[in-house]
Amino acid sequence: MAHHVCLIPGDGIGPEITAATIRVLEATGVSFVWHTVDAGVSYMAQSGDANPLPDHVLETIRKTKVALKAPIGTPVGTGFRSVNVALRQGLDLYACVRPCKHYPGIVSRYGHVDLVIVRENTEDLYAGLEFECGSDGARAIAEVVRTQTGKAIREGSAISLKPISRTASERIVAFAFDYAVTHGRHKVTVIHKANIMKCSDGLFLNVAREVASRYPSIEFEEMIVDAACMNLVIRPESFDVLVTENLYGDILSDLCAGLVGGLGVAPGANIGTIATVFEATHGTAPTIAGMGIANPLAMILSGRMMLDYLGETAAAERLEAAVVRVLQDGCALTSDLAPKGAGVSTNAFADAIITAMMTATVA
Repeated sequence: MAHHVCLIPGDGIGPEITAATIRVLEATGVSFVWHTVDAGVSYMAQSGDANPLPDHVLETIRKTKVALKAPIGTPVGTGFRSVNVALRQGLDLYACVRPCKHYPGIVSRYGHVDLVIVRENTEDLYAGLEFECGSDGARAIAEVVRTQTGKAIREGSAISLKPISRTASERIVAFAFDYAVTHGRHKVTVIHKANIMKCSDGLFLNVAREVASRYPSIEFEEMIVDAACMNLVIRPESFDVLVTENLYGDILSDLCAGLVGGLGVAPGANIGTIATVFEATHGTAPTIAGMGIANPLAMILSGRMMLDYLGETAAAERLEAAVVRVLQDGCALTSDLAPKGAGVSTNAFADAIITAMMTATVA
């Protein structure tokens, strides 16, 4: 049976790494029907549409229930909000799952990292509840704060609100524990800042404690976010599954990707009740777009996560084993992965993985 998957090629290097990933996934022997849709900066330029995430993209994902997405560009400090955030909120993709695993052959300061970050995706500061300085909304909130607490917000302040709900907190923490159970993990660490934000982070922590009591077979640990950053650098091997709010999860995900070689080797998934989107977690790298030298590994590993999600476990394991063989061999790596910086093309790297899979199958 063929799997219907919505495919979003994205911006910058996106189309190149997408093409390489499709070839690798199809070489596993699994059958796919790709429903290709465009979104992001390149879509806006080609179509003249001012909306980087047209409605038909969301509808296609709702129909296929699974999507594979390349990086999509977002302006910094101006322009439209992140397409990634809009996708998560529009489809209620409440759980961002970011495995950070070191593979032999990848240059890294650490050699035994194998952890997973589970990030709440729908609220916190990323809810987009912001008010510009001098706006009526900012003045109204400042007045409420003054009336309720007796504390004054400085005149001319921009204000962002941080909603943390019991419902979303319980859902994400339970997801993290269920993930630990189904993936043979042994510990869940909740990351918070409840010592300072006693209401919002305090609620998240208290809910985590309640949920943890329902999983006696899984070790539970609490850690303040700044202490977590330090300990991830000092002893990353002590972590297993980390569950946290939206903003902390975004920051910690990139930190942990740095432990295993960078965003170029970091896959990801955004999981909801009606759909799941798998994606490379790095940026669009516009300076090398079209040169055929981009590293497709993060998207290929996201495809490996998708195979597992679709129940194609054997194919997922074959693909990962082939990646490990190519990385250990070291002869067909893109320049960012090659120890001496002399690398092969995007397509040559994909070819090497396909050959490794084929060779293993024959053997």
